[in-house]
Amino acid sequence: MCIRDSLKYDTSSMKKIKQYIVNTFTDKLFSGNPAAICLIEKWLPDELMMKIAMENKLSETAFVVRENEQYKLRWFTPKMEIDLCGHATLAATYVITSFVEPNKTTISFHTRSGVLKATRKDNLYYIDLPAFPLKLIDTPPSIVKAIGVYPIEVYLGRDLVCVLPSKEDVYNLTPNLSEVEKLEGVLLHVTAKDEKYDCISRTFAPKHSVPEDPVCGSGHCHIIPYWSKITGKNDLLAYQASSRGGVLHCHKENDRIIIAGECVLYSKSYIFI
Repeated sequence: MCIRDSLKYDTSSMKKIKQYIVNTFTDKLFSGNPAAICLIEKWLPDELMMKIAMENKLSETAFVVRENEQYKLRWFTPKMEIDLCGHATLAATYVITSFVEPNKTTISFHTRSGVLKATRKDNLYYIDLPAFPLKLIDTPPSIVKAIGVYPIEVYLGRDLVCVLPSKEDVYNLTPNLSEVEKLEGVLLHVTAKDEKYDCISRTFAPKHSVPEDPVCGSGHCHIIPYWSKITGKNDLLAYQASSRGGVLHCHKENDRIIIAGECVLYSKSYIFI
């Protein structure tokens, strides 16, 4: 006997949310850092936004509400709402200027980190983020235990930044994430100088249920101030050396970091709730 599955789902009474998944800081699919952008008319309950982020299982899901000529933006990891996310802001800029208001080139996002300005210029998308002040700290044994390498220097801002002896140390790093989770700071960034780029880095975020962030925009609000001081340059080209990889065009301007990158659309879909 053959049984045919004839189940049909009636979505007419369900709320429909448009969602885009965008690969950021890259010009090709399956690289860079993917972010989900949900366009909504008004804020959903926090619990529901958290569930959507958990279901997506991306490092960040962002929710965008348009109010008149302005946009409000919130970011969620699979574990919690966060105060700042660079790559999801870049993805939101791409979505709005590509699909919502294609004639718009400048956007102001109202966020938990204040008003963030974003701009589209040709194939690059720019976001203006706050730089994090860094404090040089001693290297405790817990850091060496967590990353398996003795860093040249260690800095603490919102996140922990470890400057490693070589780019090979960055590429080959296999941190103990349970030990990383015990360290100070929200995220852990490891960085080193490079011949092709001004700096390379990797980012680990077990406190947010993200083992490794493929490309971290807000992390470069720590990394770029350091390398700007070391190199004497305000314009730096950075590479995130995760398995997916990503290129960030960075400019330091006083206490702001302007980060630019390319974006590629992976998918456009609807969420039914």
